[in-house]
Amino acid sequence: MSQKGILVVISGFSGAGKGTLMRALLEKYDNYSLSISATTRQPRAGEVDGREYFFVSQEHFKSMVESDALIEYAQYVNHYYGTPRDYVEKQLSQGRDVILEIEIQGALKVKKKFPDALLLFVMPPSAEELKRRLVNRGTESLEVIQARLKRAAEEAVGIEAYDYIIINDVIDTCAEELHQLIQAQHNKTSNRLEFINGIRIGLNQL
Repeated sequence: MSQKGILVVISGFSGAGKGTLMRALLEKYDNYSLSISATTRQPRAGEVDGREYFFVSQEHFKSMVESDALIEYAQYVNHYYGTPRDYVEKQLSQGRDVILEIEIQGALKVKKKFPDALLLFVMPPSAEELKRRLVNRGTESLEVIQARLKRAAEEAVGIEAYDYIIINDVIDTCAEELHQLIQAQHNKTSNRLEFINGIRIGLNQL
């Protein structure tokens, strides 16, 4: 396995089961780190700085943008969210694979700054199943669900930019498939140049 970790960007429709999939992956394997975002919103009850988010002021966030300290950032409902570069690069240098769960626009920004990043898109088995999962949550009105389905239809246009799709049907099977795809990325020739050069040197010395 390569010494440096791999940056894995995971996106997917609301209701596709990204959160459940991430929990299953982290429970089964210990070589992954979930990226922690910086945000300008206030902590909610039970949230801890550095665990759920890095909570920062608007001024500090803007200084992070200006100094290129964020891999990507976006604004949602009057608050900013972004991925701190230092945190991600520290985890990668320690050999941990870092998982970043963001939307398509942010994923494409990450790919520009980290060309070797692995982009994965989580999908339900069908459009009907996506609606069923959203309804079964029981937490949102039909109007909100319809808005989420409309957003999913818009997001579906950009899926071709991703390296692989993950069809989230049986969660354990899906988590294992996700793990295998990430581990295979370690053995891409571009990620194993040091090993390849070592073999070459060894062969020339025989």
